[in-house]
Amino acid sequence: MNTPEIALVDLVFVLLPALAVIVVLAKWSLDAKNALYAFARMLGQLLLIGYFLTFLFETEHSWVVLLVLGVMVAASSWIALSSVKPRRAGLYRHAFVSIAVGGGITLVAVTAGVLKIEPWFEPRYMIPLAGMIFANAMNSVSLAADRFYAEVDRGETPLAARRVALQTSLIPIMNSLFAVGLVSIPGMMTGQILSGVTPFVASRYQIMVMLMIFASAGLSSVSFLWLTNRDK
Repeated sequence: MNTPEIALVDLVFVLLPALAVIVVLAKWSLDAKNALYAFARMLGQLLLIGYFLTFLFETEHSWVVLLVLGVMVAASSWIALSSVKPRRAGLYRHAFVSIAVGGGITLVAVTAGVLKIEPWFEPRYMIPLAGMIFANAMNSVSLAADRFYAEVDRGETPLAARRVALQTSLIPIMNSLFAVGLVSIPGMMTGQILSGVTPFVASRYQIMVMLMIFASAGLSSVSFLWLTNRDK
């Protein structure tokens, strides 16, 4: 079975319900402008990355891939701290180190240990996997930072705040672990099945993905909270 090609005009069918959500946000006096900005930015970024990846996947230079990974870590570290904007500048180094370490360890384990890709920097594998790993690390650090300072600001000790923050940062991935295969068939598994891969093989890839996002999220949060708590 060949994966159906999606025409740009056909995206209108899913665009309409998405716009309906933005209309409701505006009607309920919520931050519709920010949602609309995020929505427009997502569209632009994904359309551009489609063209960029076509070029990137053809590169034979490891430094190009490493440069892209560095940009990913730098951007994700900045975005992760949007939940604590007043403290963003002071915490940026902690976020950068945490996402680089937690995500980097996981990325090496997957590409070198599980997939054994050759060459080691093969962009067709390295970039998409790094994107998933760093994105989950970013979300986890964001939740950890928000909850840690919320607890500290209400009078909890840094150690107590750290415990609560770590648990909070792992809620999304824990919910995913419980739900996968029972409530949802995740994106990678669905994509592989649609492209003709057998469900048995697709399930192994999805196990790899679930483990890697849990590891990257957990290691990055632990690292961030340890670095932050050390400064207290």
